[in-house]
Amino acid sequence: MMTALKGKLQQLRDQNLFRRRTVLDSPQGVELRVGDETVLSFCSNDYLGLASDPRLIQALQRGAERYGVGSGASHLVTGHIMPHHALEEELAEFVGAERALLFSTGYMANLGIVSALMARGQRVVEDRLNHASLIDAVRLSAAKVKRYRHGDAAHAGEQLDGESGMIVSDAVFSMDGDRAPLDALFQLAGDSGSWLLLDDAHGLGTEGQHGRGSLSRSGLPTTDPVIYMGTLGKALGPFGAFVAGSADLIEYLLQRARTYIYTTALPPAVAEATRESLRIVASEDWRRDRLREHILRFREGAEHLGLELLPSETAIQPLILGEAERALRVADQLRAQGILVPAIRPPTVAAGTARLRITLSAAHEPEHLDRLLEGLATVGLAS
Repeated sequence: MMTALKGKLQQLRDQNLFRRRTVLDSPQGVELRVGDETVLSFCSNDYLGLASDPRLIQALQRGAERYGVGSGASHLVTGHIMPHHALEEELAEFVGAERALLFSTGYMANLGIVSALMARGQRVVEDRLNHASLIDAVRLSAAKVKRYRHGDAAHAGEQLDGESGMIVSDAVFSMDGDRAPLDALFQLAGDSGSWLLLDDAHGLGTEGQHGRGSLSRSGLPTTDPVIYMGTLGKALGPFGAFVAGSADLIEYLLQRARTYIYTTALPPAVAEATRESLRIVASEDWRRDRLREHILRFREGAEHLGLELLPSETAIQPLILGEAERALRVADQLRAQGILVPAIRPPTVAAGTARLRITLSAAHEPEHLDRLLEGLATVGLAS
């Protein structure tokens, strides 16, 4: 068995698909300490620059002093502590839902939702470019699974084939940075009597009025048939996830979602930090304004260089390079200039679409973007 394992690892190396971790010795931010070097980062999901905000750190410390550093049990035993309860109420109000339910991660939330709501043989249709957590949730549910063309709500309707079930989609796609056709999917869900599960991991905090998410941006309600999943460790800064929707939906998930019932609750101090983050996100619109300015500046600069970015209006700006070897080479060339933009390769993305997944943050300065553009101009990509 070990011989076979070693062979598979070598195969990954030979195919330029072997993954290596970057070990940081600094807080999360646009400038990171890696070994004895400071590098400029364009690969974090800390879109609003809150992961190391002093106010969140202070809230975390206050929470730890009052409630300790661990929950000690699952939510349904003795692990549901006042900060958890308050955060759920505040998240529900923030996204305009009747109730919300905390999960430890977005991955666990998606697994819990689909497994709780979809029985064997029921129909689930999902976007071909969904995040791995949604793909795995659907696969493990034993439902009848159909995939529809990316962003094609009409094809999703064809795949439902007259049945009711569940439509599953990212709201902002993590690797392409584009937005799902929420209006059309919402209409389809209502017409077909289906659930609509939206993963807004990359939209919460950056999209919509005061960062209230992709549904807010589209003017859609967080009510049945919508199941809204948001993560707390990207634009909001700390850690965790939640599901929001109608009171009956949330109560049912509390009773039946195994990834909620059978896991330890996230630390209450983290919940306190997230409550502080939610207040900042709602009140500091300048962060989203600054992020939008950065997106426009970078795209204009890339166009001037002749770089063909995918048509994204979000903080995720993918530069498709094709083969994994080329993406690795370009990432290494940027790294030699002190710029960190890891190559994204299969199976995270489809074969032949390896890329640089460039992500922007409100914490970046204009000169940081200029430095990235100058670096991209030197690595053999510009026309």
